[in-house]
Amino acid sequence: MDLLHWWRQGDAVTQGTALLLLAMSVGSWVVIVWKTWFLHRGSRDVARSMAAFWQAPAVDAAQRTLAAFDRETLVLPLVAAAHAVAQRSPAGSLAHAASRSQQLTRGLRDALHAVLARLQAGQVLLATVGSTAPFVGLLGTVWGIYHALTAIAGAGQISIERVAGPVGEALIMTAAGLAVAIPAVLAYNAFGRVVGRIEADLEGFALDLRELMLHQTGGGG
Repeated sequence: MDLLHWWRQGDAVTQGTALLLLAMSVGSWVVIVWKTWFLHRGSRDVARSMAAFWQAPAVDAAQRTLAAFDRETLVLPLVAAAHAVAQRSPAGSLAHAASRSQQLTRGLRDALHAVLARLQAGQVLLATVGSTAPFVGLLGTVWGIYHALTAIAGAGQISIERVAGPVGEALIMTAAGLAVAIPAVLAYNAFGRVVGRIEADLEGFALDLRELMLHQTGGGG
């Protein structure tokens, strides 16, 4: 089927729907390619970085070591936040007036939220594309069929040959919507499993790091 002919036959709604599906497809594939690379590196770096941290003789040395292992900067922000709290003077603002335990909890929580936000980047786009693209394609199909039948009725002659071509062209939009949605849904589910595993590792590491810093600074005071 000649796509150029189909494009020329379509009106503004049909063409706008097709462009929207194209934009959704390009956006989702950009996220898929980038996030595949990001999570592949990140999942390896997290395991290597946590092992390197626990093998280091001190926190200062661990931070220098993590600079080489933590390429996606997923573990280093937690260590930096905990180390900053451990070195903080007790005087100052209300945040400094809290116990060392509370300061560590707050600092690690904020750092962990920032890291998790990076891990979740792109997931909303994939979920949106996966859930809406079929309906966008269906809208294009319904509008295309309506437009085709209106043109056929205006011609005064209705036959299977006249109906099959325009309706078949309109159904392209349904197929396009599914072609856009399916990769996005599959990628969203696959990335969700990897992100969940990394999140669990980072949360466990943050808890262990908090206990280590409390021990080194002399408890919760």
